[in-house]
Amino acid sequence: MIDIRPVAYVIGRILIVLAILMLAPALVDFRDGLHNGFRIFEAALVTGFVGICVVLATQNALRGNLSVKQAYLLTTGIWVLVPVFGALPFWMGAPHLRFSDAYFEAVSGITTTGATVIFGLDELPAGMNLWRGMLNWLGGLGIAFIAMIFLPLMRVGGMQFFRTEGFETFGKELPRATDLAVELARVYVLLTVACIVSYGLIGMTALDAIVNGAATIATGGFSPSDLSFEKYSGAGEYVGTLFMLLGSLPYLRYVQLIKGDAKPLWRDAQARAYLRWLGVAVLLVTVWQVARTDMAWEPAFRQSLFNLTSIMSSTGFFSGSFPAWGGFMLIVAFVIGTVGACSGSSAAGLSVFRVQVAMAALRAHLAQITSPNTVSVVRYDGRRVENDVLNGLILFFTGYILLLGIMTVAVSLTGVDTVSALFAVWTSLGNVGYGFGPLVLRTGTFIDFPQGAIAIMTVAMLLGRLGLLAILVIVLPSFWRR
Repeated sequence: MIDIRPVAYVIGRILIVLAILMLAPALVDFRDGLHNGFRIFEAALVTGFVGICVVLATQNALRGNLSVKQAYLLTTGIWVLVPVFGALPFWMGAPHLRFSDAYFEAVSGITTTGATVIFGLDELPAGMNLWRGMLNWLGGLGIAFIAMIFLPLMRVGGMQFFRTEGFETFGKELPRATDLAVELARVYVLLTVACIVSYGLIGMTALDAIVNGAATIATGGFSPSDLSFEKYSGAGEYVGTLFMLLGSLPYLRYVQLIKGDAKPLWRDAQARAYLRWLGVAVLLVTVWQVARTDMAWEPAFRQSLFNLTSIMSSTGFFSGSFPAWGGFMLIVAFVIGTVGACSGSSAAGLSVFRVQVAMAALRAHLAQITSPNTVSVVRYDGRRVENDVLNGLILFFTGYILLLGIMTVAVSLTGVDTVSALFAVWTSLGNVGYGFGPLVLRTGTFIDFPQGAIAIMTVAMLLGRLGLLAILVIVLPSFWRR
């Protein structure tokens, strides 16, 4: 059997940190004279007590490095168990959600999905909106760490391609994973501070700037208002677009940039393709909207740019009447939301990297068919793509499409209409946060979805966040054998 004590010890330490962080929204509500502050404080006590008990029970267990199986358990455990305690403020305090809904909200925050079951965010206590933003921010930081360090080692979905790059690009400057984690955290904090300050300069209140800033860099999409960025249309949409793009580019390139080498960022094949594909999508939707309505070019471009960036970066903010445009826009949104942004960032979806490799493999296979005597090698950004990477990528693509179809049928069986069901699974599995369809249009949230659908979406968010295989593999009996 696998020794789970080291995994439990790390999770216990995370719960202690989570409990300490809960004190910030509690103090905000105390400052406002709201009784809700006591509820958040109680949630912090429960979380801290459990975390301390787990750490004391396993304090001698963490000796040396984790095995690959323990790494699987740790990554899965963090994203499955930590939201249980992150949900306590939503359950014990305002808005007093059912625990299943509270867990959905916490999972959505930590996985940086951005889907919500809360309607009336503007009337929610400030501390609770702050907690939602903090969950987004913590999830984005954790995902950047997992994406750059754990997933390449676990060979999930072809991510082993980045194993060498993540640990050898800097030679002796970053010899250990801990050093890389520190550099990633530094970049993440700098981007967040820059975003919050920029939002403040365009007129956002302190709470809106902090929550929106944290959610933007995390590509999480939790806004403190039901109107999302409609409150700050104009400059807010352009600034938001800029920082959503920055948050969805590979973080390793920023680390290299800080080290004084800007070339890898400008030459990154994934980043260039991401910006190019997004630009084409924005142009197509802008032209389509201007041609079929009386909307002027600037607002059509601005709303297309902001909302499509939000979708492809898997952020989940919205502005204007974009969610109701329908038609051609829905097709474009579905495609780019499924593709997602860059691997090595806090964004989700299939990822531009995986799509690029799949296209390269398809071209190589077609060349092999037309010229059987030619040896076609799959290459990405000048590097040969090995068979184990291709196998992992094929498994990921197959699992993603199968789960999208199976879960859509499952959500439909709970009584949800087909369009709402399809986009509910799409937004959950891709951690997009956007909702489309009749059941979402009334409030812009998932508050009207039945509990069965909420449960399926919760599972989909977890599966999408951890690359499908990281969770599915631990249910296999062979995983638990020595």
